[in-house]
Amino acid sequence: MYAKDADKRKILLKTGQDIVATNGLLNQLEALIERQRNNLSCLKELEEFFLEDLRDGQHLKDNPPPHLPRKGHHTAHSSLNSSVAPSQGEAKQAQDARDKDPPPKAQRNLIREMEYITTQEFDSIPQYMKGRVTYSQLNAAVQSINTAVKGKYSILHQPTKTMSSAARKLYQRFKDEETKDTKGQFFVVEEDLHEFTQLKTDKRFQSMLSMLRHCQRLRELRGGGLTRYVLL
Repeated sequence: MYAKDADKRKILLKTGQDIVATNGLLNQLEALIERQRNNLSCLKELEEFFLEDLRDGQHLKDNPPPHLPRKGHHTAHSSLNSSVAPSQGEAKQAQDARDKDPPPKAQRNLIREMEYITTQEFDSIPQYMKGRVTYSQLNAAVQSINTAVKGKYSILHQPTKTMSSAARKLYQRFKDEETKDTKGQFFVVEEDLHEFTQLKTDKRFQSMLSMLRHCQRLRELRGGGLTRYVLL
């Protein structure tokens, strides 16, 4: 009788150990499934982001901005310049003048860009601020902001007499949005992002703005019912 009880205890003990081991394997499997779900969610977000970039590119291809130079104007200008060849003396005088007094216009017309976020900077952003925004998504937002800045200031640097009517309307809006605090600064507003990109200015975008402020890429300047995103 005692021997039989001892055998039963061994069987129960072995069964208990098997149950514990099985529970451990199930817990590992559940953790693995959860990680795979998170990876799948990130991949879906990344796919949506790439599709959004693709739509942006197709939109720009189908609807070229009005500020882009026209081929006809460029060709006519080139033909006019090539038809009048300067003499050697005139060319030397022109070169001497350029050497003595280099034109500052090229410097004035440089368009500033926001620097991309480094991995080290991204890792320094608090998790509560990042949420589910990925490193590539944040830098894609930087790229969209740079696209809007380029589009806006390429119009502002154009002579108004060469502008189309659409570009002239944009030019006037850009000027109306400037203040004494934006003098010498590069900034955009939400309408610029809608004009030159297909970036969605939704709740996730607001989170990315907070991250860009944390990384000292921009600051907000409010006034006149507008929020201006000023590049630092």
